[in-house]
Amino acid sequence: MSRIGRRPIELPDGVNVSIDPGRVMVSGPLGELQQQVPARMKIEREDGQLVVTRPTERGEDRALHGLTRTLVANMVEGVTKGFEKRLEIQGVGYRAALRGTSLELNVGYSHTIVKDAPKGITFEVPAPTQVVVKGIDKQQVGQIAAEIRKVRPPEPYKGKGIRYEGEYVRRKVGKRA
Repeated sequence: MSRIGRRPIELPDGVNVSIDPGRVMVSGPLGELQQQVPARMKIEREDGQLVVTRPTERGEDRALHGLTRTLVANMVEGVTKGFEKRLEIQGVGYRAALRGTSLELNVGYSHTIVKDAPKGITFEVPAPTQVVVKGIDKQQVGQIAAEIRKVRPPEPYKGKGIRYEGEYVRRKVGKRA
């Protein structure tokens, strides 16, 4: 087993980890997550830390080692702090509103787009032009944020649409006389 590039994962108080061959379950103050992991990767608990080790130095094992370590680290972070993605809405008359647990988007179509929050995801609308997607599963938060952005992606001429906070939209000049 290789110890090269060893980066242990710190386990905060209140986080319980159960390790089965091919499966890791992490529970903490915000919830519980489980993930399939490659059975060849060895995950051990050592005095308040999790250590992922690989069986060989082959390229495939090296790649799976990094993937497994990152998946487990994201699970630990998710059940302790959670994840969030922030979206901005730009355009005249474009806005978002919260209706119960669903997100209602008015983004230039003749009808409103309603996006229901799946289990484990919550929406926040601090301002009519801002949307915050929160949850404990990093992959699910990113997927839902991408689906909301896909409703009206930013266009290159006026920059109208839904974009991630801080995202740069390359602008085009448009028609010339």
